[in-house]
Amino acid sequence: MTAPAGLTAAGLTAAETVAAAVTALFVPGDRPERFAKAAAAGAGVVIIDLEDAVAPEAKSAALAAAVEAVAPSDGGTQVLALVRVNPQGSGHYDADITLLLAAAQAPGSGLLGIVLPKAEDPGALRQLRADMPKHLALIPLIESALGVVNAVELAGIPGVTRLAFGAIDFALDIDADGGDRFLDHARAQLVLASRAAGIAAPLDSPSTDIKDTARVAESAQLGRNFGFSGKLCIHPTQLATIHRAFAPTEADLEWAQSVIGAEGGAAQVDGQMIDRPVTERAKRILQRAGKEQ
Repeated sequence: MTAPAGLTAAGLTAAETVAAAVTALFVPGDRPERFAKAAAAGAGVVIIDLEDAVAPEAKSAALAAAVEAVAPSDGGTQVLALVRVNPQGSGHYDADITLLLAAAQAPGSGLLGIVLPKAEDPGALRQLRADMPKHLALIPLIESALGVVNAVELAGIPGVTRLAFGAIDFALDIDADGGDRFLDHARAQLVLASRAAGIAAPLDSPSTDIKDTARVAESAQLGRNFGFSGKLCIHPTQLATIHRAFAPTEADLEWAQSVIGAEGGAAQVDGQMIDRPVTERAKRILQRAGKEQ
């Protein structure tokens, strides 16, 4: 089905859709037979990957498949998707951007935006944003020490939708163990940079576990506790677990309702002082659950 010009089926702009997504599911760009399956898997957004998931000899074919997938279609299958391009400065970046932005000009294009890997240079990111249609989303993927150091400036560029964290490449860049506890500073910095810039909270790095749902849930809960509002995904089996981890629990909702019920009245609930920060947190929990007051 062809998307309305500049809007998704839900009536949101591409950038609004991407900003609200809890899950973002990667699908290899050289496996076009998986695109529709990924779109139907229940992710907040799909990311067609032209970078790490694609061998050098398959890059051109993957780009052509991505362009075809997001093209308006009357009878075929169109995919609404972000596309992760190859890094700036690589031999494939210019072709990726040229063809994708040309495809975005077509009325009813399914391109939601660009995921830029190895994002580090604010000037280069600012130029990319200037070249893109305004309704498209732009997600800088932070994967290096320089990217983390520049995160505040990257997040503050007008038109950046949200940041995302690439923990595996970041750990490699700083020569650290890939365990989550060794990446605390980077995670905190991306959350702080996003909040300071007034953009959506970032997407956390994907869990490398596919079958072990307990570890996927643990990784997702860690990101949620840091202040991320979503997570990158590498397999459809991760989606339900991650959605549950980012959703408020029944205990959270009961607490929030009790706090809101006491607002303007009792000074404490269950021994906890009720003041503005507490009530605002309660309201956010209810909002996340779709139970706004």
